[in-house]
Amino acid sequence: MAAVADATAENFRDLVAEGTVLVDVWGPACAPCVALGPHVEAIAEERPDLRVLKLEAPTARRLCMELKIMGMPAFLLFRDGDEVARLHDPQLSADKLRAWLGDTLDTDEPNKE
Repeated sequence: MAAVADATAENFRDLVAEGTVLVDVWGPACAPCVALGPHVEAIAEERPDLRVLKLEAPTARRLCMELKIMGMPAFLLFRDGDEVARLHDPQLSADKLRAWLGDTLDTDEPNKE
């Protein structure tokens, strides 16, 4: 049973340093972010090959600026510490998130959106 881990500005780099990591950048005032929460939990359960992190943007503003997060919800995919793909869409649905994740993880050269 994979759990979603909470990332902070202090532990973020360590948490994304190894393996394939999906980062959910969210905020409690972002309705689409909150709505996607249960789907993110389900993805963590379904994909043991993937570490899933939640980064609460309002508590990590400087890190979000470094990552060039321009809005939420935003999902970043890291491989061994390097960002390989990102998805940002204010109208993001669970289906679109799953399709993007599947397409990105099943290709050798993921694209940044």
